[in-house]
Amino acid sequence: MKFRMKAVLMTAALLAAAVLSPLAAAETVNVYSIWPENWARPMFEEFEKATGIKVNFVRFSSGEALARVIAEKKNPRIDVLFGGPVETHAAGIAEDVFEPYKPPVFNRLEDRFKHKDGYWVAIADDPLCFMTNNQFLKDNKLSPPASWDDLLNPAYKNMLQMADARTSGTAITRIFSVLEVYGRNEDKAFAYLKKLRPNVQLFTKSGGGGTLPTGLGQAAGGIFFIVDALDTKAKGYDVSVSFPKEGIGAAAEAIALIKGAKNPALGKKLIDWASSAEMQKHFATYKINFVPANPDVTLEPSLAAVLKGAKIIPIDADYAGANRKKMVDRWIAEILNP
Repeated sequence: MKFRMKAVLMTAALLAAAVLSPLAAAETVNVYSIWPENWARPMFEEFEKATGIKVNFVRFSSGEALARVIAEKKNPRIDVLFGGPVETHAAGIAEDVFEPYKPPVFNRLEDRFKHKDGYWVAIADDPLCFMTNNQFLKDNKLSPPASWDDLLNPAYKNMLQMADARTSGTAITRIFSVLEVYGRNEDKAFAYLKKLRPNVQLFTKSGGGGTLPTGLGQAAGGIFFIVDALDTKAKGYDVSVSFPKEGIGAAAEAIALIKGAKNPALGKKLIDWASSAEMQKHFATYKINFVPANPDVTLEPSLAAVLKGAKIIPIDADYAGANRKKMVDRWIAEILNP
């Protein structure tokens, strides 16, 4: 009896040690996801199926995630920053929050889909677009906007919703899109944004925050990433997606290893998988309209049809990262709180 009890106690002690051991704890990788939960969760579940590694994640918009990573850099709480426009990651490099790592696909990625030293790699590409409510267009005898100037039409006064540059990467890409359209002339770009301001009823915390109001007709439209706009259409809302003839920006969606991560080996495994065809083929599986960054994944035909003929301007990550704070500060001073 004593022997049997001793054996039971020893077994229990061994089990407890196993549960609390670093090895067991290391089977979870900690992540801040900039992608909304409905896109991030299926990717992380597929990763767990493929590797057995669980992903413990919290979702934040780009600005919030970057601010947290910077604030926590002396004692990082996560291993990986997942998703979000690449200018967010470029700004993070200047804050020394990332550890360089080059996954197996690195040398095969387009130059714009990777940092030359491996501080981030792209896992998708995401163009911006205009999205408008069709009933609003009909009531106002308008066609879907096909120029940046179309959004200045008085019919849109106090009827557009767009993301807030203090919190959203979508807004940053929007500002840099306007800068590119005006040849990086900051004064001309901000003159346009000032003209647009009376037509904006609300700057939303997240990039997709205005999609539902637009679908419901509470707003006439806005500027969104294509993945958000097509998700709105897929849900049955009567909206149009269009592109300006002058061009509009596309931001690579990136992933990066956190400097000082507690689980760097697991973080690298997630980066390997996210940058691989194995994850990016699931964009089509789950009807997530990102453009794959991995060269082995073919663009889903219906998304290719939407993008056909659109003038897409790849946002320069280095330029955007170096000027991000300056542009946000100017946007706050001249557009948000003039």
